[in-house]
Amino acid sequence: MDKIKKDALLSVRHLTVEYTSEGEVIHAVNDVSFELEKGKTIGLVGETGAGKTSIAKAILRILPEPPARVKSGEIWFEGRELLGLKEEEMRKIRGKNISMIFQDPMTALNPIMRIGEQIAEVIRLHEKCGKAQSVQKAKEMLEMVGIPGERYYEYPHQFSGGMKQRVVIAMALANSPQLLIADEPTSALDVTIQAQVMEMIQDLIEKQGTSLILITHDLGLVATSCDDVAVVYAGEIIEYGSKEEIYDHPSHPYTIGLFGAIPNLESDVRRLANIEGLPPDPSNLPTGCSFAPRCPYATEECRT
Repeated sequence: MDKIKKDALLSVRHLTVEYTSEGEVIHAVNDVSFELEKGKTIGLVGETGAGKTSIAKAILRILPEPPARVKSGEIWFEGRELLGLKEEEMRKIRGKNISMIFQDPMTALNPIMRIGEQIAEVIRLHEKCGKAQSVQKAKEMLEMVGIPGERYYEYPHQFSGGMKQRVVIAMALANSPQLLIADEPTSALDVTIQAQVMEMIQDLIEKQGTSLILITHDLGLVATSCDDVAVVYAGEIIEYGSKEEIYDHPSHPYTIGLFGAIPNLESDVRRLANIEGLPPDPSNLPTGCSFAPRCPYATEECRT
């Protein structure tokens, strides 16, 4: 892990993120390392509160500081270490080279600004073009995500949840970024729209040759969309490998538990298997393996 692969677009190494809340230190991300090659997709899978969004925000350097701080680690993107860059340098990368689709389209859009203008602003910030050109390109981006260009002048409240998410995707892809981070892009949508939105993201990133980090707790989505999988639990990557390795031969009890909770149409069972207990308190993580208190196979060694 210490040597960056030649074709790695992104390399996250030993990333540790902490939050301070009411005098307590919350260990959100603990020594996380992974790599992403150009044109590939990695899925970060885990329960709510596992630290997936904190990893994404640390890559973009948009963690709220305070209460958050990156305690240690390195993030290499195209041969540059992001955590050491000045803010104005980072601003040039954010939105142009690395973009993010946020979890909730309701809060990702400015309610008092026209939809099209929010996309055009992103284009003008990063590309040397005039107002008319940016308006034209913003309309093209809307058309690309299946929204008529004439809706450029409407406001967020005039759009449904699924349409708002499409606008957020158009905004994220407006400058053809090399890396797109999608933070649970379908969790605010109903099931029928979810499939359409994921298909659209896949088509667009294939056209643009964009790499993708998909944050989700939906293992079915990862199976259809990702090349590699990192299973995140209590701020740590507990299992990491190609999709085939993880799905065909899961080795960590937590990963096995996640697969056990997926309905199987071929077997006739009354209840799905569940993982007993709750994730640990991030301000007071157990010593040893953080999954040990919930693990049916835990030994004394695991707890220390």
